[in-house]
Amino acid sequence: MNTHSERIPRSLLRGLASESESKSSLCVEDSPQLAAGRFNILMTADCAGGVWTYSLELARAIGAHGARVTLALMGPPLTEDKKEDAARIPDLEVLEGGFKLEWMEDPWDDVRKAGEWLLSVEERLRPDVVHLNGFCHGGLGWKSPKLIAAHSCVVSWWEAVHGKALPPEWDRYRREAGNGLNGADAIVAPTNAMLSSLYRNYFIRPFCAVLPNGRSGEPFGPGKKEEMVFTMGRLWDEAKNVSAIAEIAHLIPWPVYAAGEGGERMGSALKRLGPLPARSVAGYLSRAKIYAHPALYEPFGLSVLEAGLSGCALVISDIPSLRELWDGAAVFVPPRNSGALAVAINRLIRSPLLLREAAQKARARALEYDTARMAEGYMEIYKGLASGRFKPERPVKEGRCAL
Repeated sequence: MNTHSERIPRSLLRGLASESESKSSLCVEDSPQLAAGRFNILMTADCAGGVWTYSLELARAIGAHGARVTLALMGPPLTEDKKEDAARIPDLEVLEGGFKLEWMEDPWDDVRKAGEWLLSVEERLRPDVVHLNGFCHGGLGWKSPKLIAAHSCVVSWWEAVHGKALPPEWDRYRREAGNGLNGADAIVAPTNAMLSSLYRNYFIRPFCAVLPNGRSGEPFGPGKKEEMVFTMGRLWDEAKNVSAIAEIAHLIPWPVYAAGEGGERMGSALKRLGPLPARSVAGYLSRAKIYAHPALYEPFGLSVLEAGLSGCALVISDIPSLRELWDGAAVFVPPRNSGALAVAINRLIRSPLLLREAAQKARARALEYDTARMAEGYMEIYKGLASGRFKPERPVKEGRCAL
């Protein structure tokens, strides 16, 4: 019988030797900088989506290991609430570049300028490791070792949403992203599903690890539950597939709320809340009994983790990444079958026992994806990169998620 603990072994790094093998075979040693408490990381990020939350969580968690992060932002400017979030993290420095992101329309002049800016920041900071949360800058002439965290990809997004290959007008993106990925010293993905798509689309060669993202329990937790269904995300994003919820909202006896930008044409049965700050989202999740997420594409699904931490029963898409993370702890539905979504939600509503059990299983699983474990995994990779001795001995094997 495959239990969750058997599917996700305790070793955090795929491709590394087991604990029973010699220390030399791991080729990972503490760097002198870390030993002296002076371990500095230059990390790129943007505040257009979940990368912002991930970056803050990781910066806070690795701070306990003696790491200090400088966050180099591209994309939209920081809002006041995001500035406040960043200010709560000790020793976090935030630099705003304001350049277009690599997946935006005609970004390449900005991508080039952003690369020049990032190299100038590296020259000034002299970090021990560069952590890139995008692909295209991996091939720059960095002096520091560089890691790429793969959160999303236009190629795999397009395939999942449209069911066909990326059109030729995106050829440059594919080329630049592939060059960047293969210019990195290490690549980290949050799921095997995401890592497999990188192998398939870019033939990646660097060392790779699967490290699920983590989320701290605060401010997410169960509150006084109410009879409501909640969802969130970019409502305009086809990959989030919120339109499937809008289609069946009138069939659900409980109110159905959606937080996020867009969705003006989704009908009145779906109660749109617009974009909400993190604490307001946490408030809705703490009260909602059911969280619905029929996404077509989701490399990890941070909102699902937040809902699980909040004690929501999860009704989510049966896609490889979500199945990998939540098998046995969620109700799965075909992502393009809105009828099945309605049936699954209503079945939970009609059975308080099933609803309670589903919520308990979701929260128990969510607590496994904590920031401390995420930080330990990243610090092991950072230390190996900074020491110059990160040389995995064995090829990465498909099919298992390392936690």
